[in-house]
Amino acid sequence: MKSLVIFLLTLFFIVSAASSGRVVSENLAECIANRSNTSYPRSIQTIFHPESPLFASLLDSRVQNMRYMNNATSRRPQPLLILTPSHETEIQSALLCCRDHGVELRIRSGGHDYEGLSYFSSSASYYIVVDLFNLNDVQLDLESETAWVQAGARLGELYYAIAKQSTSAPMAFPAGICPTVGLGGHIGGGGLGTLTRKHGLAADNVLDAYLMDARGRILNRKSMGEDVFWAIRGGGAASFGIVLSWKLKLVRVPPKLTFFKVSTTLEEGDRSNKLIHKWQRFAHDAPEDLFVRTVILKVDKTIQTTFESLFLGTVEKLIPLMKQSFPELGLTAGNCTEGSWAESTLFFSGYKQGSPLEVLLDNTEIQRAKFKAKSDFVTEPIPESGFEGMWEIAMEEDKPIVILEPFGGRMSRIHESYTPFPHRKGYLYNIQYLVKWEGDGVEEEQRHLKWMNKLYNYMEPYVSKSPRAAYLNYRDLDLGTNSVDGKTSFSEASVWGAKYFKGNFKRLSETKSKFDPGNFFRYEQSIPPLFHK
Repeated sequence: MKSLVIFLLTLFFIVSAASSGRVVSENLAECIANRSNTSYPRSIQTIFHPESPLFASLLDSRVQNMRYMNNATSRRPQPLLILTPSHETEIQSALLCCRDHGVELRIRSGGHDYEGLSYFSSSASYYIVVDLFNLNDVQLDLESETAWVQAGARLGELYYAIAKQSTSAPMAFPAGICPTVGLGGHIGGGGLGTLTRKHGLAADNVLDAYLMDARGRILNRKSMGEDVFWAIRGGGAASFGIVLSWKLKLVRVPPKLTFFKVSTTLEEGDRSNKLIHKWQRFAHDAPEDLFVRTVILKVDKTIQTTFESLFLGTVEKLIPLMKQSFPELGLTAGNCTEGSWAESTLFFSGYKQGSPLEVLLDNTEIQRAKFKAKSDFVTEPIPESGFEGMWEIAMEEDKPIVILEPFGGRMSRIHESYTPFPHRKGYLYNIQYLVKWEGDGVEEEQRHLKWMNKLYNYMEPYVSKSPRAAYLNYRDLDLGTNSVDGKTSFSEASVWGAKYFKGNFKRLSETKSKFDPGNFFRYEQSIPPLFHK
């Protein structure tokens, strides 16, 4: 009898919560529709309820980490609404209505955020998703070598526009490798890529922005102020407002670049270990025109190490440089491909040689999987024994990936407070750890998470300390999260904030206190106002 009563009460609360959610959803949708600027014609549906036949597919689209689409393990409530605005006035209406109804916002520009924070929430009872994919305009000004890009545009769309329009004087933009990543979030977290050693981060090459604040005002660099403009370039822009568009500084590149991939396996004895050990000393100090990263995978029953490179020059210039600085790799002209910068973006994205540039516009090529990621920064070369232990742990998993990306070059000449991203001078390279899996269920997920923690704990002696640093765009909620009530103190949030931002975290919190004192823009790892106790 007692168990029946408990069951009925549980059922009652579930039904009541669902009913309450529907009422809030309906009221919110009506508010957004009424507030929207009627002078701007809407020819397409932009508000979607959970009952809509398109709701599930919209929520699923552009999601990279399918771990959060698995109901058995995510345990996260779904959004009340999905808004797909085609004009900034619709975003403004949604923001003001959410404030009136006590509903939180999640802003999605690409869907690649590692912990799913742009489309799910574990801290908000009621929230909506504003998906910016319709706001993807790219406008280039080749004379001034700049571009205005809306936040919903993907890297591939930007790269395609640059390649098609800058034919006489080739240009590029220093950002990430994956073409389906959204510009809004990528720049907001920093933005590493193949041109980082030559031109810095994506965030280092932003000249202006349009940002919607918690009052619905649209501000540019001058009206938002330099502190806020500083904060949104690498400090997590979603903590301060909704970035609508970025003004980017394009960079010049040679008409011919060289790229290569050279692989080795543990089956070749000590060669793999010695190559990666030498790479640590070479890649950071190499000329800034040369980027060589290392990708470690488990292939069949061995570990494969691949050295992937972009050189801002011809094969003729690259081979002597490599023979002098990294002869152990044994690079030959036959390993190399010459092509344009646009063709190099296809190469690093994994497309076959000769693929048309139009594939950069294909959002269906998103690499979807269930995965968990973590990150580290290295300040001293890891000994060979350290890598040997890594190989042993990697062999215990089915689909482990470790990616090492070098710093140095221009990164060493930019002060750590230039933007919120502080990991510059003194850092040899960044490490990204990934584990992917296919199965469903809590036990399956926990098995892979346990392995990831084992690898992460093993690497602790070999990486940066005080704090052990992490990269915001490889978001990791294991580092700590804010309290559900939105009143996390600066000291409490410093547990994770110092890892991402070091000493810049305090300035971020001070800026948040002035610009969004009511903490409207909040989520699991948003910047807290400094004065919250």
